[in-house]
Amino acid sequence: MHRRTALSVSAAALLAAAPLLTACGSDAHPGAAAVVGGQRIEVSSLQAQVADVRAAQQASPQAAQLIRETGDLSRQKLHGMIFDRVVDRVAADNGVDATRAEIQRTRADFARQSGGEEQLAAVLLQQQGVAPDRIDDVARRAVLMNKIAAKLGVTDGPEGQKKLTEAFSRASKALKIDVNPRYGAWDSEKIQLATYTAPWVRQISKAPAAGA
Repeated sequence: MHRRTALSVSAAALLAAAPLLTACGSDAHPGAAAVVGGQRIEVSSLQAQVADVRAAQQASPQAAQLIRETGDLSRQKLHGMIFDRVVDRVAADNGVDATRAEIQRTRADFARQSGGEEQLAAVLLQQQGVAPDRIDDVARRAVLMNKIAAKLGVTDGPEGQKKLTEAFSRASKALKIDVNPRYGAWDSEKIQLATYTAPWVRQISKAPAAGA
């Protein structure tokens, strides 16, 4: 299996029960959790992702632990939603995309490495706060990151990570990311919400259980 480089969803990835969020406090973008490249991320969309994860956690035998460990779930999900748009921008800048077949093939690889679809879903829910219906998003991000890394000539080690970070930082700045202050501010140098710390570049040559 080829080496893969991926962004953690919330990064992986990518995080007591956090309350669902109400209207945006930004006068400039009422109802928006963030604006990325002129496109809104609605508070309602963020709420929906949080609710999906909480529902999956509640159905788990480890519900109490999972909820306790993802107290900052709203920021984690917003980080991931913004982050995926940055990934899309870098992919577009480098002329790469992810086909449905590639996404499904990568998901199948992850499932095989994890011991099956059920185990993959459990691992991603526990480690990255990913709801089962969002697993394709994880696979898509991995496909795009593989292609971006290949296009940029990224190799393992500090130099490769530096090159990748610079590309994402440029894209992040170009998108002029405006976050509702209640969630913090976007840091284009670290490629993350300033109030949410997530190592965003991970090696996933192993299964997502390794912390992809």
